[in-house]
Amino acid sequence: MHNQFKDFYDVVRENLDSYRGEYERFVDYGPDLFKLLADVLNEKNLKSELRLKVCAALGYFVAPYDVFPEVIYGPHGYIDDVFICTYVINELEKEMGYDFLDNLWEGEEELEDVLNICYERSLEILGDKTDKVLSYIGFNEKGGEI
Repeated sequence: MHNQFKDFYDVVRENLDSYRGEYERFVDYGPDLFKLLADVLNEKNLKSELRLKVCAALGYFVAPYDVFPEVIYGPHGYIDDVFICTYVINELEKEMGYDFLDNLWEGEEELEDVLNICYERSLEILGDKTDKVLSYIGFNEKGGEI
């Protein structure tokens, strides 16, 4: 008997494919943002400080009981995951440059457009709860460690 395992990207993609709702446009980018961060980890020239931030974002994405758990909030529970992914990707862009990220991006739309939509919309929805999300992974509101 041959078992076929799905990777996390496929599981999240399947969860979100059937979602139709107010936040559909940007939570659907969650799996692609997750994959981008996972691919960043394969880069040998990534500084350890940035590597830790990427690991924190990936860990947050898979944590079953983060600030807004998917098991309770359904697809809306991915809003905070999308926020933290774009937050860390913005940090990566400042340090490594946009081309570094764009070369790893496999999404269908332009990375810059996706980041703008996801970051602005998640900030708008989460409001002051972004501090809670950042604190969960050990960052304060300015992006540094607590």
